[in-house]
Amino acid sequence: MSPITTHVLDTSQGCPGVNILVRLEQQKSDGSWREISSGTTDNDGRIVNLLAEEDVLDCGVYQMIFVTAPYFEKQGISFFYPEIEIRFLLSHPEQHYHIPLLLSPFGYSTYRGS
Repeated sequence: MSPITTHVLDTSQGCPGVNILVRLEQQKSDGSWREISSGTTDNDGRIVNLLAEEDVLDCGVYQMIFVTAPYFEKQGISFFYPEIEIRFLLSHPEQHYHIPLLLSPFGYSTYRGS
């Protein structure tokens, strides 16, 4: 399994957020960002192969950018957040990090999952 995984749940409809592009970026020492991977949520709203299982990440600040505008536009739903950036500190690279997104058209929530 990838050292970082995610899933999207559309809480307004009670279903997975399908076909949402997610970019994983690492913050560089100068404060800029470098994309290290990207993927699209599957029919269960998950991305389990964002990185290869053998990939070892450095400690530091990372962000996942969920590109949500196309998801809502395809359904003809008004929305407020065209992209959602979730920044997190990876301080134990030997651990698995699961970063889920609970999504609705006008709000979102996240947490560190297991």
